[in-house]
Amino acid sequence: MRRDYVTLALRDTDLDCDERPTAELTFDGPADVLDERLGDADGDALDSERIDVAFRFRTATDADDPAGVFSLTNRVTGDFVLEVNADAESVLDLVSAARRARTDDDESRYRVVVRRDGDDIAVYEKRTLLVYDDEGSLLRQHSLIPSGVEL
Repeated sequence: MRRDYVTLALRDTDLDCDERPTAELTFDGPADVLDERLGDADGDALDSERIDVAFRFRTATDADDPAGVFSLTNRVTGDFVLEVNADAESVLDLVSAARRARTDDDESRYRVVVRRDGDDIAVYEKRTLLVYDDEGSLLRQHSLIPSGVEL
């Protein structure tokens, strides 16, 4: 799927915000492509448990304007569901906001919303966001990893 079909907007990542931070992915490509990507082999919609969220730097982490790719992946198959170019500072703000998020449970720290034509197509409540450097190594200090989870 082409990255230019997707735009990323991050919401509620300010230090003083009480809302759960949100990554909003707006899709403007072919509807059938998105429907296929958001489903499994049986055509059932992928739920939060079967979606992984990651950010991979495309530049060096200490570059003047670091950038990378924000992605949703099918946990079972490893296939990319959606991916979009993103600036690293905004994504790291999302991780920081998710760490500070007030929740009544330990189930989710942030949400990912996939939108098409102004409608929410999928909403994923998440608590993990893995961040990788430009060589593919996990950056634990920048990742959102719940306590008790081993990678």
